[in-house]
Amino acid sequence: MRDTIFISHATPEDNEFTVWLASRLELLGYKVWIDKKELLGGETFWETIELAIKNDAAKFLLVYSKNICYADGSGVVKNGIQKEIDFAKQVMADNADLKDFFVILHMDDSGYDLFPGAKDLNQIPFSDNWAEGLTTLQKKLNRDEIVKSKPHEFDEAATWYLNNYLVKNPIIERKELYYTNWWSVEDLPRSYYIIKYKNETQANTVASLNEQVLIVKDANCLTTFKKDLVAEVTDNFGTSQIKPADIFEIDISHLLQGYTKESFPSFRDAENHFKKLLKRALHNYLKTKQLYWYDMASKNMAYYHTYSSLPTSKVNFDYPYRQNARSKTKNLLGKHLDIGKWHFAISAKPSLLPFVGFNIKSHLVFSKKGYQAIDDKELQHLHRRKKGKRMFNEEWRDLLLAFIKSIGDENGNVILSTNIEKDIVMKPNLEMYWSDFGYLDPKDLERQELFVENEREEFIEDAE
Repeated sequence: MRDTIFISHATPEDNEFTVWLASRLELLGYKVWIDKKELLGGETFWETIELAIKNDAAKFLLVYSKNICYADGSGVVKNGIQKEIDFAKQVMADNADLKDFFVILHMDDSGYDLFPGAKDLNQIPFSDNWAEGLTTLQKKLNRDEIVKSKPHEFDEAATWYLNNYLVKNPIIERKELYYTNWWSVEDLPRSYYIIKYKNETQANTVASLNEQVLIVKDANCLTTFKKDLVAEVTDNFGTSQIKPADIFEIDISHLLQGYTKESFPSFRDAENHFKKLLKRALHNYLKTKQLYWYDMASKNMAYYHTYSSLPTSKVNFDYPYRQNARSKTKNLLGKHLDIGKWHFAISAKPSLLPFVGFNIKSHLVFSKKGYQAIDDKELQHLHRRKKGKRMFNEEWRDLLLAFIKSIGDENGNVILSTNIEKDIVMKPNLEMYWSDFGYLDPKDLERQELFVENEREEFIEDAE
């Protein structure tokens, strides 16, 4: 039975991705073959590779990047890779029942024809986001009914990854504080309103008369914490009031408990309107703090500081629950190579569970002069990967804590205006929890050994 996913890749250039992919495929239950001996500096005989592709492989995955070609600019595929490609094509030709046997994992901006016939094969994009590429690959494997191992059965790749990458940093028993990316609301109004008008024109008019009020418009509905809106209009016929067709008061505690209702507003309607209201409240607040934002491909906005909102680029912050310790200082923007400036940024997705608040994601945004983000999406992605892959858990945690501190008022409070007596008060820190277990996080200098020499030089330059 063919039950193995064979991964072909350029060594050592694409080792990092290949090890990542192999370990995750095995955690999903698949049996994976990668050239572990060559990864460790040994030699794998061609007969072993040939037998794995000919007899065991259900899929042949090629990690497709410029690294499969010689670096002399000739465009010639390296001998070892070309040999595996040719043999996989032959196996595919000899076995008509092998559906979509040869799959290309497109890693960079290389052309689609690095070798003859490449553009005619299935290609899954991994260049934008490894996780998204894995999701697409997983769907492909499921659709083609690739056999999985027994649940929780680790095969060679996962065991090798565990022994060679993680054994130095085991899980240990110790009391440890963990930070989440949940930023919760500490206090908020009891209810909000969905005000429905006869048509969208009326809703637009009332919204324009209340520009300073926190309002979200959706078709012919306005969502707001303020029930009594200015609705008086004057035209050639005199002055008149635009009266709502209906006003729905939504009790937030009732919303959090969940309910069933078929007519408008249903639970889903009420939930979506409330999330949009929370998102607009945070957006308005960050605007008052003079933050810029960058429209991401996901249609979310990544907010970041510039030298207008944070002239020194530095933020002092303290760790929660830590006593008699000095404050820590982090830069939230700075110089990056020759492109210009880097900016730490966050996007915020409103959430009702497990806490009312926001699910925060961290990002890196790049600008030429420290203000407007570079429009080129591919250039943004290139430098995000270049700088981001040298940043590890502690760095991302500290940047996020510093960012939350940076947007507070003089007392450290973040209060989102609702235009009524009671505002939305955010907690001063992210949600945290204590665990009875921890792990030994490797030092950054150890992880930097994974980089090739020119990348290490860039890291030093960037750090300076």
